[in-house]
Amino acid sequence: MKTYRIAVIPGDGIGKEVVPAAIDVLNKVALLDGRFQFEWTTFPWGCDYYLETGSMMPENGIEILKQYDQIFLGAVGMPELVPDHISLWGLLIKIRREMQQSINVRPAKLLQGLPSPLRQPNGFDFIVVRENSEGEYAESGGRIHSGQDEIAIQNAIFTRKGTERAMRYAFELAKARRQHVTSATKSNGITYSMPFWDEVFSEIGKEYEDVGKTSNHIDALAAFLVMKPDNFDVIVASNLFGDILTDLGGAIMGSIGIAPAANINTEGVFPSMFEPVHGSAPDIAGRGIANPIGQIWTGKMMLDFLGYEEAGTHILNSIESTLTQGIKTPDLGGTATLREVTDAVLQYLESVYQ
Repeated sequence: MKTYRIAVIPGDGIGKEVVPAAIDVLNKVALLDGRFQFEWTTFPWGCDYYLETGSMMPENGIEILKQYDQIFLGAVGMPELVPDHISLWGLLIKIRREMQQSINVRPAKLLQGLPSPLRQPNGFDFIVVRENSEGEYAESGGRIHSGQDEIAIQNAIFTRKGTERAMRYAFELAKARRQHVTSATKSNGITYSMPFWDEVFSEIGKEYEDVGKTSNHIDALAAFLVMKPDNFDVIVASNLFGDILTDLGGAIMGSIGIAPAANINTEGVFPSMFEPVHGSAPDIAGRGIANPIGQIWTGKMMLDFLGYEEAGTHILNSIESTLTQGIKTPDLGGTATLREVTDAVLQYLESVYQ
């Protein structure tokens, strides 16, 4: 039996509630499957840790995390007490950058039992591959002068290595799905980086003759995701464009609070990190009504990454079964508690493996 050592960072707010729920689900699947098990180590890093120590994580935090197979993250943020730029750059983005987690993967799927706000969702099921290490979020730029003469400059950095890596990942993913990749661009308005992006997409696309290819400007692509989301399979996007499109993907699913994500170290040198897209929701933290679906679905993505796709499919099916039964937390219009949703997921898994 394979044992996976997982570093757990529940983080802030509802992260401290939904992470244990998802761990219950992953432990149940491991027990029922019998081929693997998890060894969890929890670290109390986040905004509470910052308020006590002045840092979001200890100085040797990255070195500690390198000792684990993967990282399972909850939610980060407590904006009333810790500014967002401190909480994000001191923990989440620090891990992404220093662990070289250069690819962010976020699925969007019409889930059974969860109505989409779209009139004609048509069973959409797509994945956004977001370049996760550079682009518009690169730490390059500055501010000078003051008053009416003040200038702010933010440089977007696109390397051939990073761009090719994201696109190859997208094409490889598409080969195992419906064999089509859409590139998000804006080369009609952004003068240098986006024409470069288009050129690299064209070059890499030639290596995948059997995979369909489309390039859409980001504004049109956002509209298409609302009008005909079922047309898309894999979308590859820059850091900023991917960030925006994935929130839109969550919205058309019916809630950004259920969307999962994976930050992938493609070389396998460092752990990858799995986290839900939702925030820490401090307004409902501690009340037992947080929605655990995003964190549970994130666990499914970790299982897929580890090579246990069948077990991961069982988890996604258990989520849809729970929603179809009407067992939903208040954010989805239901009355169920976090524990009731988790228990329904566990019951489904028990029935599948019998």
